[in-house]
Amino acid sequence: MSAPQLSVVVPVYNEEEGLAALFARLYPALDALGLPYEVIFINDGSRDRSAAMLKDQYAARPDVTRVILFNANFGQHLAILAGFARVRGERIVTLDADLQNPPEEIGKLLAAMDAGADYVGGVRRSREDAWWRRTASRLMNRLRERITRIRMTDQGCMLRAYSRDIVDAVAAAREVSVYIPALAYTFAHRPVEVDVEHEERSAGESKYSLYRLIRLNFDLVTGFSLVPLQLFSVLGMLVAFGSIVLYAVVMTERTIAGGFLEGIKTLWDRDILAFFLIGWIMFGVGLLGEYVGRIYQQVRTRPSYVIRAVLERDGEGDSGRDGERGGLPRGERHPEPVETRELR
Repeated sequence: MSAPQLSVVVPVYNEEEGLAALFARLYPALDALGLPYEVIFINDGSRDRSAAMLKDQYAARPDVTRVILFNANFGQHLAILAGFARVRGERIVTLDADLQNPPEEIGKLLAAMDAGADYVGGVRRSREDAWWRRTASRLMNRLRERITRIRMTDQGCMLRAYSRDIVDAVAAAREVSVYIPALAYTFAHRPVEVDVEHEERSAGESKYSLYRLIRLNFDLVTGFSLVPLQLFSVLGMLVAFGSIVLYAVVMTERTIAGGFLEGIKTLWDRDILAFFLIGWIMFGVGLLGEYVGRIYQQVRTRPSYVIRAVLERDGEGDSGRDGERGGLPRGERHPEPVETRELR
């Protein structure tokens, strides 16, 4: 069996209301590309009928469909990693199951790869999210880029394309807590971005609350940079130096000036400054604990996820990493060129 040229990886978690619409649009969009392809769905411990619907879809299209069933909910990025471990295509596209990223836009990513890119990030042209999600995303993007030097205009867009070499490197990293687009960016030689359409969810609700978005960005920052620890060390030195200066000023005033800095003395006597310093200490301990916790998770060597079952035809289990990956089929139709923005 010849290997597909394109692999589409779709994590699924409680998406039963929208899966039928996804199936109805995804397969025609891929057929229109004129490429041999495969679609790998990863059911991330869904508690609704998502797993059953994926099994039915596999039965309907076993020639191009593969399904990985997790034993429990392990998270979107680990689900994608499980898909990366089994892809057979030379180009890999990740896609959310909620249809906010239209599958018809996949062709734009492939066109950018035809132009030489090895990593293509999607940027939602007109986001249909709530205002607070757009605002929070912009703020987090700016903070993350300054700290990690990883440039992603729209880190919340999961419609992305990767070359096989980058996917193999990501899968080999074996990190416990990983943000795949950022990790792939660090491996990329020519990363670019393209504008893609964005739609409202076809059904259901977003799985990312504000807390989870903040948590994701905190993981991203601590996972790709030591700058937070370094900044906290510098801040600690500045606060300590400032405290010594202030203490010297207050003691001098008490001895000589006689009441000139009464306001500062009041703050000092009421321990307000002490509470400020204690707050920073607690923040520093928490930040240090975040790094230590990541090390602890990594050295435990527990499996990152547990697969309950894999639905695929005989001979498809081999990802082809060590064998022949196949060439381009005859009559392949390439998408029209699109504007790209190189990130380096």
